[in-house]
Amino acid sequence: MLMEDAMRSPHIDDFVRLTTDIPELALIRGEVGVVRSTWFAPSTAYEVEFHQIGHDYQTRALLLPEQVEVEEGSLFKVKDLAADVVKTELIVTEAH
Repeated sequence: MLMEDAMRSPHIDDFVRLTTDIPELALIRGEVGVVRSTWFAPSTAYEVEFHQIGHDYQTRALLLPEQVEVEEGSLFKVKDLAADVVKTELIVTEAH
């Protein structure tokens, strides 16, 4: 894989991973969102929509290129991990 492929710019409907915490929006590094729009002036920015586990609403953030990285490949691993966390929480809760 070429370095430029690994560092490509996000496009609309791409999945991106947050590279830094944004405490004002309760978003933490590693969360995955979907690019909904791209802004080019005065500088490049991406409007990204996040659906946080346990919430029935989405959060949108306007992020700079250094705050996101394109998530290539399947997201099933992320979904499976989230399902495992929920199952673990249920087991721990039932045990107490």
